[in-house]
Amino acid sequence: MSERIAVALSGGVDSAVAALLLIEAGHQVEGLHMSNWDDDDGDYCTAAADYNDARAVADELKIPLHRVSFAAEYRSRVFQYFLSEYAAGRTPNPDVLCNREVKFGVCLDYAQRLGVTRLATGHYARLTPDGLLLRGADPDKDQSYFLHQVDAPRLKKAVFPVGGLLKSEVRRRAREAGIPVHAKRDSTGICFIGERPFRDFLARYLPARPGTIETEDGDVVGRHAGLMYYTLGQRQGLGLGGRAGHPEAAWFVAEKDLDRNVLIVVQGRSHPALYSRAVVTAPPHWIGPAPRLPLECTVKLRYRQRDVAVAVAGLSESGLALELTEAAFAVTPGQYAVFYHGERCLGGAVITEALPVTNTVVRSRRQVSAVADAPRPV
Repeated sequence: MSERIAVALSGGVDSAVAALLLIEAGHQVEGLHMSNWDDDDGDYCTAAADYNDARAVADELKIPLHRVSFAAEYRSRVFQYFLSEYAAGRTPNPDVLCNREVKFGVCLDYAQRLGVTRLATGHYARLTPDGLLLRGADPDKDQSYFLHQVDAPRLKKAVFPVGGLLKSEVRRRAREAGIPVHAKRDSTGICFIGERPFRDFLARYLPARPGTIETEDGDVVGRHAGLMYYTLGQRQGLGLGGRAGHPEAAWFVAEKDLDRNVLIVVQGRSHPALYSRAVVTAPPHWIGPAPRLPLECTVKLRYRQRDVAVAVAGLSESGLALELTEAAFAVTPGQYAVFYHGERCLGGAVITEALPVTNTVVRSRRQVSAVADAPRPV
């Protein structure tokens, strides 16, 4: 049945092919280009170029293009959270909130006011008829991780036309259809930071507090520029070469001591302080009915990390205790633990605590529960 569907045209190849596929399926398609960042960022801002690309796609496909700014909503609902998380020593993932609050929040509401039935995007994900979320068919491009916080009723209003395709097929379809962005490279990183140096950007909004870099034993081996600039498991950018009295192995960030403003590092990627099998989360968001706990499934602890088998139990205040079947590298507070049962994405939760493996012995569940009431992100 033909529908009137809005496509969020970003200026990239994925959303362009999403629009193409809907047109070929007989739908009445309209383009919608969102502007979510309104600062004048000079050479780093691609907003004007992206709009011009979206307009070129709309002209080629002969569809109308609406342009709308959600910069105020993005700043209040996503960017302020991003800053507060970094200030608290965590490493957030703003793209997850952008999908919930902006794309399938205010943008979906705006699209429906235009009279469309659904909103399509270029995400590599799939949906069941009742709005449950599935992985994208391309395992290298699957973006269900970034969509896990969207409620099922809003997912029912979504369409992911490229979710069943491989990226190579998407580019082929775009090239054969003469879409002008068929060879445009994918955007990477956080959208509002782009290609600019991360430290320069963050320093515009948060004051840096330089401090010492120490080993687990308290030996001072260097200076850090501010804890907010580092994430767990980081190797590059520490400014640590060979140090007298220490092996030649590479240094990795193992912990941030906020109270003392100290960055704690260890040597060697296999160091047990870099691995966890016990993780605590904030209250979860489930897509559809909440599963019965305890639950055995798999979990993705960062977007690019592979799934790990996990036992999920409930904790006080509705948080979760996760027991991984194998140690995971650099489990980072502020990131999301996203749960899967086969192809289905069940939902996820913000990681609040990861307990390191020490001497290859995993801490007990009592110790996991002891940190269940740790401060949780808003």
